[in-house]
Amino acid sequence: MSMDKIPTELDYYHDMWKLQSTATLLSHYKGDDGRHVLILDRTIFYPQGGGQPADTGFLHFQGLNLKFLVNDVRSKDGIVLHYGVFEGLGGEFEDILERGKEVSLFVDEHRRKLNSRLHSAGHLLDICLPKIGLGHLEPGKAYHFSDGPWVEYKGVIPQNEMQNKQKELEQEANALISMGGKVSADILLYDEAAKLCGGILPEYVPKESTPRIVRLGDNPGCPCGGTHVVDISDITKIKVSQIRSKKGMTKVFYNVES
Repeated sequence: MSMDKIPTELDYYHDMWKLQSTATLLSHYKGDDGRHVLILDRTIFYPQGGGQPADTGFLHFQGLNLKFLVNDVRSKDGIVLHYGVFEGLGGEFEDILERGKEVSLFVDEHRRKLNSRLHSAGHLLDICLPKIGLGHLEPGKAYHFSDGPWVEYKGVIPQNEMQNKQKELEQEANALISMGGKVSADILLYDEAAKLCGGILPEYVPKESTPRIVRLGDNPGCPCGGTHVVDISDITKIKVSQIRSKKGMTKVFYNVES
């Protein structure tokens, strides 16, 4: 297997709060859209997925006065692709970007923290549903982008209960935020992971796998590959703006406030 086909080591997977690190350049090329693509042996940059947007930031090449602005990150077949542009680069770059070059990585802190707050808030809403009598709703899709985050569930809420449940959900979520609680992410054996997630894991998690389980405080965990806050209190405040139930699905729209 060639070096640039080896899956990227996901450093953010093990340390969600690391914003600076080093890596080794494996390969680079220019995409059809004109953007450069860099492949590293490891990364702290989160690639877009799971309803969470990608990190942005920049890379600096050791020994070279060269900066690479990362404006998008994607994952394909386990390989993380860092898309962006070189700052102040004139002429060709192939001769100076050698395989094995050491690279320093810097993730945009403000964007990472906001995305982590939005993502964590979505999980917190999942935790709160049984507490307000909506345990029958099964988690589905989620969108944790800042332009209008939401979480969707299989199941409905009667129309006459909608307004009260919206208020209860927001109050319960903010009550948990005020109490706080450490957030953790651990890679576990399937059976151990299932115990921390209420005794069962979603069908998409293979039984022979070792899923990464994220827990917000002492609440039940869930399999998740995204980034999250250090403590539940870091979410600060949740505003549940709307709940809609239609065609057997319920969608909860929310945001995080300072």
